[in-house]
Amino acid sequence: MTRSARELLKDKKRIVIKIGSSSLTHEATGDLNLHKIEHLVRVIADLKGLGKEVVLVSSGAIAAGRQALGGKKAQTVSEKQAHAAVGQARLMMVYQRMFSEYNQIPAQILMTKNTIINDISRENAVNTFDELLKMGTVPIVNENDTVSTYEIKFGDNDRLSAIVAALINADLLILLSDIDGLYSDDPKKNPDAVFIEQVDELTDELMGMGKSTTGSDVGTGGMAAKLYAAKIATHSGCDMVIANAEKVEVVWDIAVEAKTKGTLFTAHKTENFDLLDYIESIH
Repeated sequence: MTRSARELLKDKKRIVIKIGSSSLTHEATGDLNLHKIEHLVRVIADLKGLGKEVVLVSSGAIAAGRQALGGKKAQTVSEKQAHAAVGQARLMMVYQRMFSEYNQIPAQILMTKNTIINDISRENAVNTFDELLKMGTVPIVNENDTVSTYEIKFGDNDRLSAIVAALINADLLILLSDIDGLYSDDPKKNPDAVFIEQVDELTDELMGMGKSTTGSDVGTGGMAAKLYAAKIATHSGCDMVIANAEKVEVVWDIAVEAKTKGTLFTAHKTENFDLLDYIESIH
């Protein structure tokens, strides 16, 4: 009997999980949602217990820095970078403490677009990921907002997570966001929008759907960014799922229970896939 694409997700060994700022913070205050982070850490620890390798691409540094520095929203690029500098340390402190409860060791990797564009830096990044995963750690990745300028930014962690997935030859990418998945139209504006459970081909029509929809105003990645992430991931040979982060246990539902949660984009590796071709088109 042929197994479905959802059933095959159970076999994935190297998983990248991305969680956005709006999913990691309380809507009312913008402070870190420690309850949700703790649940996410527990799910990742359980995935590790099954013998899977997990990389977490986590937003939240700027929010953590803003919380530490009095809660006032940054108005300038330099203020955001200062918030990120303070917040990265605090965010990793939270992850360090929570992962230690489950006898897991997190590691921090901060990247810029130049990390991927430069041949030596890219090779070093691959070697670092491979070694950290071999050692059994949980690499936690974010864009290095303290030094990134507009010219060298990925722009959002949706695309960054897809780039990481392609870079390390992951076989599953899960994007946790504030939406259930892909719809035929923006469900917040159109009650007749149809939910799409599975996408086997990223047509021009599908890619065009994302241009008119955006996500939460807390994060930076709307549906267009998620669809571009799907393009990078699936063309590199990695399945991708967009799912709602309201309950982070959805990661377990997808990767272990093979439940039909979120939208699955099935992998179809492009011949002679070159990650740099995709990087250069990010502005």
